[in-house]
Amino acid sequence: MNEDPIHNRRGGYSLYFVLLATAVVVLFVLNLALGSVDIPIGDIVAILGGGEVGNGAWHKIVINIRIPRAVTAILAGSALSVGGLQMQTLFRNPLAGPSVLGITAGASLGVAIVMLAAGTITSIFAIQQFSALGSWLIVGAASAGAAGVLLLILLISIKVRDNVTLLIIGLMIGNITIAVVSVWQYFSSPEQIQDYLIWTFGSLGGVPLNQLWILGAVTIVGGGLALALSKPLNGLLLGENYARSMGLSVTASRIWIIVSTSLLAGGITAFCGPIGFVGIAVPHLTRSLLGTNDHRVLIPATLLMGALLLLACDIIAQVPGSSTTLPISAVTSMVGSPVVIWVIIQRKNLKASF
Repeated sequence: MNEDPIHNRRGGYSLYFVLLATAVVVLFVLNLALGSVDIPIGDIVAILGGGEVGNGAWHKIVINIRIPRAVTAILAGSALSVGGLQMQTLFRNPLAGPSVLGITAGASLGVAIVMLAAGTITSIFAIQQFSALGSWLIVGAASAGAAGVLLLILLISIKVRDNVTLLIIGLMIGNITIAVVSVWQYFSSPEQIQDYLIWTFGSLGGVPLNQLWILGAVTIVGGGLALALSKPLNGLLLGENYARSMGLSVTASRIWIIVSTSLLAGGITAFCGPIGFVGIAVPHLTRSLLGTNDHRVLIPATLLMGALLLLACDIIAQVPGSSTTLPISAVTSMVGSPVVIWVIIQRKNLKASF
């Protein structure tokens, strides 16, 4: 029986998964312990175990504020990273990602339309407080916006085969969607603009505890689809002809990849705002670490690596020991950009992986 040409090594990745999972747990606990108020690790463990601590305020801070934020960081990092991995494989472009190809901008446009429909730029947090229906409305609008942009780029890719040209087109489409929102903002009052601008900075602390399950459900469905698409993604990485020779339907595979990426990028953007560079940096970092292009290994590893990176970025964003909280998108850009540069220098030829 011939071995899959895209995966030359069987096994050997268990240690990596254990190390990544352990690092995620460690950073999760640190995320709960550090912030404007430092809480001892021992008390954090006691709270997580269902016990009581001497300071009742610490218990409320951890349960109501820090756990939702840390879980949101895990979900957002995982979702955006897997979304970026699927985009890089679908377009066979090392610089593809939700933020670069305009998918995040499309999701932002969907959210803006929901706010516009109310006749004002209503705070996204206020919409979420209406009911679960409000949150699903935001997620649906963001996912539809992301899917619309992705579908348009995919249609253009049928005519344009050059990866660099397609990347430029994606950037232009993203700029168009941003321009549409900007024109709308121009005719809005300063008070109306403020809420939307704050949302565009990106935040992991805006998901209420009672709404966290919605974000989790969307991420699990999108991530589950990505895992189920491991074989089609492997086939597409080697070209459409190879994928067809494997008995795969290229059209159906593309549609399901669009659905998965739209749910992942749209859901996270709806709740957390635009978060850049995670979708580009993490897939390359994971490939560099594992030395494989097999999506059966890459997808779960990318999930863990994305969660790890965003937890680390969130710790930095909270500026432990102070009351300042930096925009998460700014921190991911500062961290993600050097990572991409380092990987490019190390691998020298990213295009060889595609």
